[in-house]
Amino acid sequence: MPQPHPLAVIDIGSNSGRVIVVRLSNRGHLEILSDARTSLRLIRDLNGGGRLSSAAVDRTVAALHDFLAVADSAGARRVVAVATAAVREASNGDDFIGRVEAATGVDIRVIDGDEEAHYAFTGAVHGLPVEAGLLVDVGGGSLEISHFRNRRALRGWTLPLGALRVTDRFLSSDPPKPGELTRLRDHVVTTLRAAGLPQLRSDESVVGTGGTIRNIAKVHRAAQTYPIPRLHGYELSRRGVREVADRVVSTPLRRRAAISGLSADRADSIVGGVLVVQTVLDEMRAAAMTVSGQGLREGIAFEELSAALPSTGAVRQASLIALASRFTTWDSDRARRRARMAAQLLDLLCPGAGDEMQETLDHAATILDAGRSVDYYNRWEHAADIVLSADLRGFSHHRIALLAAVILRAGRDRVSLRPYSTLLDAVDPRDIDRVALVLVLADEVERRMSPRDVRQAELLDLKRSTIVLGLPIPHDWQAVDVGGRFRRVFGRNLVVQPIAGD
Repeated sequence: MPQPHPLAVIDIGSNSGRVIVVRLSNRGHLEILSDARTSLRLIRDLNGGGRLSSAAVDRTVAALHDFLAVADSAGARRVVAVATAAVREASNGDDFIGRVEAATGVDIRVIDGDEEAHYAFTGAVHGLPVEAGLLVDVGGGSLEISHFRNRRALRGWTLPLGALRVTDRFLSSDPPKPGELTRLRDHVVTTLRAAGLPQLRSDESVVGTGGTIRNIAKVHRAAQTYPIPRLHGYELSRRGVREVADRVVSTPLRRRAAISGLSADRADSIVGGVLVVQTVLDEMRAAAMTVSGQGLREGIAFEELSAALPSTGAVRQASLIALASRFTTWDSDRARRRARMAAQLLDLLCPGAGDEMQETLDHAATILDAGRSVDYYNRWEHAADIVLSADLRGFSHHRIALLAAVILRAGRDRVSLRPYSTLLDAVDPRDIDRVALVLVLADEVERRMSPRDVRQAELLDLKRSTIVLGLPIPHDWQAVDVGGRFRRVFGRNLVVQPIAGD
C-alpha cells in the first residue's frame, strides 16, 4: 500500500518556482498527486546587480502561498522547500530567505551546487533504463552535470551556464546576431573545458533534465508524427537539438512563443538554453540524450522518503504494478496466473526468446486486465492505449512501443504497427507475432483453469505438422479461434489436451 501521508517538495529555482505533491508505493514507485509552476526570474535580479529585490521577494511569497494551497489540497502533511543558484549567489540571499520564511511560515534550505547536482541525478536517473553516463540539467542560473556509473553518481559539476544567465549576458539582439551566438558558444566551451568534464565513453549515455531541455524535446517532438505522448524517455539526437537551435535562433521573440511545444514564458531564454545544450553535446561527442521527466524535486522526494535507487528492472515492475492497481478490473492473482502461464508457453513454443521479449510478455500479461475497465471486448486496444499514455518509469520508448505492439497484435493479429515503426526497427515482426499469440493462448488458459491449479503447461508431442500441448484445464478444449492463427504464426496445427491431475 502507498504511504498514507503525501509529501510536498517546493523548488525555488532561478527561472521558475515549482511544487510537486508525491506519494511513494511500497514497491518504490513515486506517484505524482498534484503540481504547480510559476515564473520567478530571480536570476534576472542578480544579472542586474547581484541582489534579490523586494519585488523578487513578493513574487516568491505569492508563489509559495499558492504552492502551499496545492499541497494542502492534495493532503500533504509535510513540506520540504529548497532554493538553488539565484538565492545562493545573491549577496542578500540570507535576508531574502528570512523575509520569505517570515511571510509564509515555510522553512527553506538553500542547497549548494553539489547537492543540486546530486538531487537532479537521483530524480532523473531513477526512472530511466540507463546505467552509466552524464546527467545534464540546465536551469535558469546554472548548469548541473553529474557523472555516474552503475546508477551511482561519481562526481558533479555546477557551472554558471543557466539559460537565463547566458541569454542576458550574451544575446542582446532580436534575433541574435552571429557574433553574439559565437561568443556565447565560445564561453560555454571554455567553461566546460576548464571544468575538466570527462569524454563520454562508448558504454555511457547522456540524460537530460530540467525545463529547458524538456522544452527543446517538446519542440522537436511536435515537429513530427510520434506515437508516444509522454516526454519521459524521449530520445533527442544531437542533430535534433541542432534543428531546434536553428529554428529558435532565427525566429524573432514576438513569434517565438508561438512555436509548437515551447512554453511561452521560456521564449526569451530558450535560445541561450538550446545553445548551451547543443555545445555540451558537441563537447561530449554524444550522439543523443535521453530526456527525463523527473529531476531535482523528485530526487529530493526519493531521499526524504528514504527510497534507494533500484535496478531498472525493479523500477519497471513497480511502475507497472502501480499503474495496474489504479483499475478496479485488475486482479493481481489473475495477472500472476496469466503471466506464469505465458512464461511457460513461451519456453515451450519459443525456446531461446531473449530477455527483452520475456519481460515484455510478462508485462503484457500483467497489465492486460486494466483494459477491461474501459471495455471488456476491446480490452486489448484499451490496454495498449493505457500503456502508451501512462507515466511508466524505467521504460525506454522502444520498450513501451514494443509492449503496446504485443498487446495490440494479441487483440487483432492483422492490426498495423506502422505508427511504431521508428521505435521498433530493430525488432523482427515475427517475434512480435509469436509473443502476441503466446499471450492470447495464456489468456485463454487462465480463463479456464482453476485459481488453485499450480500444474504447468507441457509439450506432449512435436511433429512436423502438429504441436500437442498439455494444459492445466479441466476438460477437452477445442482451441478453434486460436488454431488458425497458430498455423499462420508457427506453421503447425495446435492440439490441446488437458493434463491429468495428481
